[in-house]
Amino acid sequence: MTTLDYLEPHRLIPADPEIAARLTEKYNSISHGESVSATTRAGLAIGGAAIAMAAVANSAFGQGNLPRMVTDILNFALTLEYLESEFYVKGVGTAGLIPTGMAPVFDQIRKHEVAHVQFLKSVLGSNAVAKPNFDFTAHGAFSDVFSNFKTFATLAQAFEDTGVRAYKGQAANLIGHNDVLLPALRIHSVEARHASQVRRMRGQKGWITGNSRGDMPAATQGVYEGDNNKFQFILAQIDSHDTALTEGFDEPLTKGQVLEIVKPFMTGGVQ
Repeated sequence: MTTLDYLEPHRLIPADPEIAARLTEKYNSISHGESVSATTRAGLAIGGAAIAMAAVANSAFGQGNLPRMVTDILNFALTLEYLESEFYVKGVGTAGLIPTGMAPVFDQIRKHEVAHVQFLKSVLGSNAVAKPNFDFTAHGAFSDVFSNFKTFATLAQAFEDTGVRAYKGQAANLIGHNDVLLPALRIHSVEARHASQVRRMRGQKGWITGNSRGDMPAATQGVYEGDNNKFQFILAQIDSHDTALTEGFDEPLTKGQVLEIVKPFMTGGVQ
């Protein structure tokens, strides 16, 4: 099976007829040898479904011509990825901050976050929002973030736990836009791995229990608020193990909740 076979529109049919029609038309053009953009060719050559599907979607709609709702969600995700990417770039680039044994892990996370930024920008094209200015001290609340590994790791956990819940909060809004939803879910799964790894390196469980922030500072409570809810599954009706249930399902955060969490780390706040 070739990459194009894997990406046939009938395998990933969006509910939106307009999206399905455009992707099908573009797929047929590509499969019959039409000249395509370098971005599309690169995505197909790599063979990565997420990258290739984004390239096909971008080409199908025309760069910067995604549906407005999809554009808004992707720019929201891009803003979070900008934050995480810059955080890890600065952290990894600060000599003596990260213990030698943990340095390869944080460097790999850095590479992932940089790739996420590049990916989202390539899909959004000219509609991509500019990178905001960040203040990782949160106006002095974490003044030693790049000189004290404990503080750096604390914020890493807060950002990763936020990212997991943020992506989950937007997933339902992308139903019917599978060309974007599937890559977003792939990013979500990577963020979840980051969160679990960082938590374990800090000596914590790899998952959130209830809405407990554990040993995290009070300023991070918003990251964990509502994670003890059980709205998304019916197991609570037949199983009394509340701890295991809340650990087994991360609850989504709304866009508003996420922006309130990250606002202290953005110069001038969040627009």
